[in-house]
Amino acid sequence: MGAAYSTFVTLIRPLSFWGKRQTAPQWVRIPDNLARWPWPRAVNPHMDECSAASDAWLQSFNVFSPKAQAAFNRCRFGLLASLGYPTLNKDGCRVACDLMNLFFVFDEKSDISDEHETRVQADCIMDALRNPYKPRPPGEWIGGLITQQFWQNAIKTGTLLFQQRFIDYFERYTDAVVQQSRDRGNHCVRDIKSYLPLRRDTIGTLPSFALIELHSNIPQHVMEHPTLQRMNDLCTDMVSIGNDLYSYNAEQSRDDADHNLVTVVMKEKGLSLQDTFDWIGRLHDDVADEFLRLYKDLPSFPEESEEVNREVREYVYGLGNWVRTNECWSFESGRYFGNEGPKIMENGRRFALRPRKQVDHSKTFNPAVVGFSKS
Repeated sequence: MGAAYSTFVTLIRPLSFWGKRQTAPQWVRIPDNLARWPWPRAVNPHMDECSAASDAWLQSFNVFSPKAQAAFNRCRFGLLASLGYPTLNKDGCRVACDLMNLFFVFDEKSDISDEHETRVQADCIMDALRNPYKPRPPGEWIGGLITQQFWQNAIKTGTLLFQQRFIDYFERYTDAVVQQSRDRGNHCVRDIKSYLPLRRDTIGTLPSFALIELHSNIPQHVMEHPTLQRMNDLCTDMVSIGNDLYSYNAEQSRDDADHNLVTVVMKEKGLSLQDTFDWIGRLHDDVADEFLRLYKDLPSFPEESEEVNREVREYVYGLGNWVRTNECWSFESGRYFGNEGPKIMENGRRFALRPRKQVDHSKTFNPAVVGFSKS
């Protein structure tokens, strides 16, 4: 009887457990949009030293509990910085590692904050950037002090033109994150037309791109050339599209995927999950094709020195590198796939959809909420 009973349990276990039917996981494939991307993976040779120093610096602020800090560390933000800026010198690499840590401290905090709280955090950050030596007020959110110390170090090595652009770009980023918090509080899922412009700012690529020119002196009128501006937008779109694809599984599992292109497209177009991923993959291909066409025909600036023209070429190369960086870090770190990233890459970029922990059915698609405004 024992053997027969064991055989019976073995046969029925895949179908039920204590009367609850076990459904097979849904598998999703991420399109391989960078199969022919001409930028190879590259990493800064100062990564280990700078990443360790930056991690120790961040932990000194005691932002997170020990458990949360361990999870934060598994994201390997020093790797992200070292992939994103493979040619910066040691001082620049350290600045990059600190920036990535700052980005994700704000990201983690704002993700669980309402609009007012996020506005306070954003104002702390911007005040610290504009006043790097002003004593921080008692009781202020710790992000103000983190930002101040990051910026004190950055301005030691960064050019004045870099500093000016970085502050302008970071304000656009923090204002957009406030808008994201407002959308979350209003249970708003945007339409595609209004989502993409906002996502260009919430992804944080503009201040990240500014760091490519940490030691450069590219004049503002050169950076405002329509081709360079368009390439900034295209690269930002590729990074944000990739990020939304890579992060969707983790975000949907905690019911926090409203600010994600997968949710936006799936709701607006009524597609299945896999069809949505494929649709977004084709969008990425179109964006990449345009970027590569512009890259092959970069403008020159004969009125500027050869040094400036060289820095422009290096800057645009850095844009293309960031697209590769985004993919490599997303699969190599534990941020989105835990320890499964390399395995997912090897197995055709397929992942099993995680169970959703909680669902708020009051959230509805609201295409009427469009545009972006400062809070």
